[in-house]
Amino acid sequence: MRRPALAAACALVLLLAGCGTFAQPGPGSIAFALIGDAPYNALEVDEVDRLIDALNAQDLAFVIHVGDITAGHGSCSDAWFEARKRQFERSRHPFVIVPGDNDWVDCHRSGRDPLERLDFFRKVFESGDESLGAQKIRLERQSSSQSKDRRFPEYREHMRWIAGDVLFVGVNVQGSNNNVGRNRAMDREAERRMAAVFDWLDEAVKIVEQRNLRGLVVFAQADPDFEMSVRRRPGVPDGWESFRNVLRAHALYLGKLNKPVLFVHGDRHHFVYDHPLADAKGKTIANFTRVEVWGSPFVRWIKAWIDPKAPEVFGVTPATSPAPAN
Repeated sequence: MRRPALAAACALVLLLAGCGTFAQPGPGSIAFALIGDAPYNALEVDEVDRLIDALNAQDLAFVIHVGDITAGHGSCSDAWFEARKRQFERSRHPFVIVPGDNDWVDCHRSGRDPLERLDFFRKVFESGDESLGAQKIRLERQSSSQSKDRRFPEYREHMRWIAGDVLFVGVNVQGSNNNVGRNRAMDREAERRMAAVFDWLDEAVKIVEQRNLRGLVVFAQADPDFEMSVRRRPGVPDGWESFRNVLRAHALYLGKLNKPVLFVHGDRHHFVYDHPLADAKGKTIANFTRVEVWGSPFVRWIKAWIDPKAPEVFGVTPATSPAPAN
């Protein structure tokens, strides 16, 4: 989890992103909501309830939550997670979530075993082959017998589905240096998990190419430090380097096929919309777009859509926050 030092930083990011110039969905577009990094405390539980009410009033295909449903030093208890599931089930739209680092990696801070917490998160939020929410969509999971690769049966949180001729893929990539550098057991966990992530992404690119889909959406909790600004203890490796390299390679390959990639993440809690990857010559990879969602204390959502007629395929705009409580 990384949070901005000042709320003013969020306003600056919005200004640099050109908030006033975002397009709007065209006729026939498929809209969906992007949220994450909330609720962090009891006060934000009420704000998330209001956010869900606001989303329920929208015409959306589904809601994607990129994880972190408790604070970095917050509750990792069974009761908290079970309450969040009941809360998310209030969504009238299909509701999809992947775990964040606060939901398992950082639970050692409160005396809990991270791997046990990840297993519990899977049991609560990823137990079936459908989304949460009153309306549901069917999800293919890496753990499913339908998946071609059965080497990674535990990774139920790695999911995919197709909407609007676009493949959506969720993966478990984390903040807190992706669980690398704390101890040997966690390093082994990260190595196996990322092997599963890379296998899942390789399959995704093949599906997009073989089915001639229009594009790819990848979502995860971690900001993988595209700017290379994170400082680590001496001897601790970059936990996201290989992930950035894989994203770059896949984006370059799909760019040759004129397929855009939208990467959605949380972690820093302010809205970002940019093109953070460059090729070996330093040229911006234009078909790769990054969107970072709002997060605590900013309980807001981002509207995204697939436009059937637009050559860029995807549109994104920050939505207004829900009305404050009376």
